[in-house]
Amino acid sequence: MRSNVPLVALPEFRAQQNPSGVCLRTSNGTISNAEFAAAVKAGAARLARAGVGRGDIVAVMLANRAEIIIALFAAWRLGAALTPINPALTAPEASYQISDSGAKVVIVDTDTAGRTATSDSTAIFADDFANVSGDTLVVGSNPDPTDLALLIYTSGTTGKPKGVMLNHANIAAMCESLIEALQLTSSDKSLLVLPLFHANGLIAGTISPLWAGGSVAIAPRFDPKQFWAIVGAERPTYFSAVPTMYAMLAALGPEESADTSSLRFVVCGAAPMPTATILDFEQRYGVPIVEGYGLSEGTVASTLNPIRGIRKPGTVGLALPGQTVAVVDENGLALPPGERGEVVIGGPTIMSGYWNRPEASAVALRGGVLHTGDVGFFDPDGYLVLVDRLKDMIIRGGENIYPKEIENVLYSHQGVLEAAVIGKPDDRLGEVVVAYVALKPDTSTNEAELLVHCRSSLAPYKVPSAIFIEAQLPKNSVGKIIKGPLRERA
Repeated sequence: MRSNVPLVALPEFRAQQNPSGVCLRTSNGTISNAEFAAAVKAGAARLARAGVGRGDIVAVMLANRAEIIIALFAAWRLGAALTPINPALTAPEASYQISDSGAKVVIVDTDTAGRTATSDSTAIFADDFANVSGDTLVVGSNPDPTDLALLIYTSGTTGKPKGVMLNHANIAAMCESLIEALQLTSSDKSLLVLPLFHANGLIAGTISPLWAGGSVAIAPRFDPKQFWAIVGAERPTYFSAVPTMYAMLAALGPEESADTSSLRFVVCGAAPMPTATILDFEQRYGVPIVEGYGLSEGTVASTLNPIRGIRKPGTVGLALPGQTVAVVDENGLALPPGERGEVVIGGPTIMSGYWNRPEASAVALRGGVLHTGDVGFFDPDGYLVLVDRLKDMIIRGGENIYPKEIENVLYSHQGVLEAAVIGKPDDRLGEVVVAYVALKPDTSTNEAELLVHCRSSLAPYKVPSAIFIEAQLPKNSVGKIIKGPLRERA
């Protein structure tokens, strides 16, 4: 389907080819290809009446629902771009993104409307947005490949969030890369588990399968005890999730059954996944996990373990088609396999820059490649192994310590569900290692036992000076463990 169909024309093409075919499934029912195309036309007309035109920004602040996807294609139909907003943000946080992006309109619901009221943008309620009973005649605008398509805001762990500028060429290249690597066809059905305010949910979970001719089912909010019932009912061929979700599913009691017969594979991203968790999940459910790696700045994904071929747990796989991945030293020179350095990425999926942040853009894109800030190395077969974030490295008495190495040891303990390791300031050594751990349900262990476990696999200087057992670890909106709150405590 995709070879001669621009993404902006995808709704109409699907409607022409198979009007009654399924495009989206939601908790409210099925949306056919013809219904989806009609909703996109109606949405574009509604945006046009609000003054949206080529080069404008449309914000959407909603929990996962079809209107986010409709708004994306409706904005593109007018030559505008979309910026999705996390619906959990507070009023000041949401207002910052709306103001920083200069969004002309913001699509809301009754839950989020109050938190966008202080902005100058026109509010449009999602329930009225794609009403096909009104005038749907609108003059479209074919975007240029270099025109802005998506403005994805980073999590802002090191300051105010920055808008990642992804153009139409970035998104098309990323979808082509994913469709080839995942071997997506019209027979595929994605179960959308991740939020649509992130590039992963939008591009890997939605646009790619739709462009391949497949369909998308939008899952309710993730609940491990209800999840397999949804999989059994929807019968997806794949889904993408984060390590914490897989850990929760692997830790379900033996009484929890699962029908995974429809799944070809599942994808893990957002954070490195402990090898022990991958093996636990695959052994229990019989479904291969393909672990990948990428950033919003690279339009989602840059490496992936192959669907067919050798998958190596503990690595994030090989470079995706059309992309280049290298490990470089502090001078930007490529390092040989086995040597650690910064991971840099090149190719047509790399962002055009940060919105209104020329200095930050220049730093991130210096030398014509994306500097990720991640430390990694290649194994002898070219598989990328992530070591840690450059900024997360702990320096204890002059020794460099990578938290991920210690976290992997903790995860290998049968009772550990989640682990996070940080550096705590120390007057004598500069920093010391501290670990925070959440245990699997119905598991009992203690700090002393975990310290013995660490000492069996780690040099003394890497062993945590303290281990704290927590009910749960702090996470961001996609379920990724965040260390900022832990550092503040330390």
